[in-house]
Amino acid sequence: MEKMIKLTIDGVQVSVPQGSTILDAAKAADIKIPTLCYLKKINAIGACRICLVEVKNMRPLVAACVYPVAEGMEVLTHTARVNKARKLNLELILSAHIKNCLSCEKSTNCELQKLSLEYGCDENHFKGAMPERIVDNSSPSLIRDSQKCILCKRCKAACYETQAVKVIAVNKRGFESYLGCAYGSEINDSACVGCGQCTLVCPTGALMEKNDIDKVLAALANPELTTIVAPAPSVRVGIAEEFGEPIGTNAEGRLATGLRMLGFNKVFDIDFAADLTIMEEANELIDRITNKGVLPMMTSCSPGWVNFLTAYYPKMIPHLSSAKSPQGMFGATVKTYWAEKNKIDPAKIFVVTIMPCTAKKGEMLKDHNTHEGVKDIDAVLTVRELGKLFKRQGINFNKLRDSQFDDPLGTSTGAAVIFGVTGGVMEAALRTAADTLTGKSLGAVDYKKVRGTKGIKEATVDINGTKLNVVAASGLANARKVIEEVQNGNKKNYHFIEIMACPGGCVNGGGMPLHDPNEVSFEERAKIRAKSIYKEDMAKKIRKSHENPMIIQLYKDYFDKPGSHKAHEALHTHYTERKFI
Repeated sequence: MEKMIKLTIDGVQVSVPQGSTILDAAKAADIKIPTLCYLKKINAIGACRICLVEVKNMRPLVAACVYPVAEGMEVLTHTARVNKARKLNLELILSAHIKNCLSCEKSTNCELQKLSLEYGCDENHFKGAMPERIVDNSSPSLIRDSQKCILCKRCKAACYETQAVKVIAVNKRGFESYLGCAYGSEINDSACVGCGQCTLVCPTGALMEKNDIDKVLAALANPELTTIVAPAPSVRVGIAEEFGEPIGTNAEGRLATGLRMLGFNKVFDIDFAADLTIMEEANELIDRITNKGVLPMMTSCSPGWVNFLTAYYPKMIPHLSSAKSPQGMFGATVKTYWAEKNKIDPAKIFVVTIMPCTAKKGEMLKDHNTHEGVKDIDAVLTVRELGKLFKRQGINFNKLRDSQFDDPLGTSTGAAVIFGVTGGVMEAALRTAADTLTGKSLGAVDYKKVRGTKGIKEATVDINGTKLNVVAASGLANARKVIEEVQNGNKKNYHFIEIMACPGGCVNGGGMPLHDPNEVSFEERAKIRAKSIYKEDMAKKIRKSHENPMIIQLYKDYFDKPGSHKAHEALHTHYTERKFI
C-alpha cells in the first residue's frame, strides 16, 4: 500500500503519496505556486527559481517543483520573503530578455509577461549587457528567437521525451548560453520534423510558427486570384478557444461563416479530402494485402511523422502509403477537377488551408506536392493564426451565426472528422475496407479498440474471416517504439499502422491554441477535443467515406476509381530519404 505523507501548506492540511514534491502537494490543496520551467512529468529541474517557497525551520527558500515533501512539513507559499525573491528572479530573467512585447507573437499569451505583471516587476531594474543571440527562420514551419529564450528547457524536454527527435541542445556556456540545434546549426539543417510541440510548451515567444497572415491578406486583396479556403477536422474544435470559449467547443458553423466573411471565394472543407484520402488509402491497403505488397502499411497523413521516418528510418519508406495527406489531396483536387469544372486557370487559384499542425507549412513546400508544375497549396495558417486574422479583420467570432461549407468540396462524413484524433485515420480506413472486403454495407462502424489517448493502441480486427492486426500510435517517442518493433521482425505481424506525430493526434497539434501546460495537461486537452470530434461523427447521417455522394460523383466525373492512373497522378506521391547535417 502506498505510504501517504501529511503536511500543511498555507494552513491547509494535505496528504500526498510519498515521493511527491511540494508543488504536487500544493496542487492537491488547490494552491497555486507560479512556475516557468516546470513541465509535468518531463521537466522538473528547478532552473527558473520562480516556484520558491518557505519551509518552517529551514533557512533557505526551496524550489517547490523539485523539493520532496516530508511528514509534518509546514510550507508557506506567498510570504513577503517569497514574493520578494520571485520578483527579483523575474527581474533577473528580464535583464537578459529582449522586451519587444508589443510586436511579439506571444503577447498576452506569454507566461513571463503575465508573471512580471502580477509581481509588479520593473523590466529595467537590472541594466547591462545583453547576450548575443540569433533569430533562426531557416525552417519553413517554425521561428526560433533566442533573444526571447529564458533557458527553461521545456522545449528540449518536449523534443527529447515526448517526441524523441532530440534536436534541441544548450549551446555555449554561462551568460552566452542559448537553446538551439546542436553545434549552433540552423533548424533546417537538423532533423527537426516541424511538429511544433516545442511551441506549445515555450513560456515566451522564443518558439513560434511562421506567420503567413499577411500573405493570405495579400491574396484576398488580389482581384486576379480565385481564393479557396478549407479547415482541417480538428480546427472546428479548437478555434473557439482563441476567443475564450471552453476547450473542445465545436464551432464548425461559425467557422464557415467567419471564413466567408474574410472574403474567400469558396469555403470548402478538408474533411471532404479526408474522405478522399480514405478511398485511396483503403484501396491501397487492400491491394497490398491481396497482392502481397509491402506490409505493414503505414499512414502518411501526418507530415511530422513522415519527416521523422524519412530522416531516422529511411529504409522503412516503402512501408509508407503513397497517398498524399488530406491537405495535398484537397489542393490537387481543387486545381484539377474543380478548376476544369469551373474553367479557371489553376495558376490563378490561391488555396489556403487552416491546420492544427505547424509541419503542414513545410509539407506545402515539398516538391512532391505539385501537379503539372502547380503547387497543391499556396498558404497554411495554424488555428492560432486564424484566430489572430479574425481579430485583425474585426470579426466577432463569438457572435457569428452558423452556416454551411460550400459544395461540392464541403460535403463530408463521420469518417472524415475523426481524422483529427489518434486512431481516427485507421478507424475511418477500416470502415471502408470492411465494406469493400465483404462486398456489403456493414452496420457496425465503431472500432473502439483504437480509440483513446493512450500512446500505443493495438487491435485485431476480423473482417469476413480476414484478420487484420492494426496499431495506432501518437507522439513520436511512441512511433519510435512501433517502428523498432517492425524492424525487429514484426513479431506481432502488423498489417496496418497509423502514426500521428502529436500526442493524442491533430487535436494536440503544434498549431492549436495555447494553454498553460501545467494548468490543463495535453492529455486532458486531447480527451476533451476528441470527445467533441466523436460527437460530431455520431451526429453525421453518413459515417463512411465511400458513401459520401460528392466523393462518388468525383470518381464518376474525374478520377474513375480509387487507385486509377489519373488518381495516382494527382492524389499520390513518393518519399525519399531526408538528409541533414
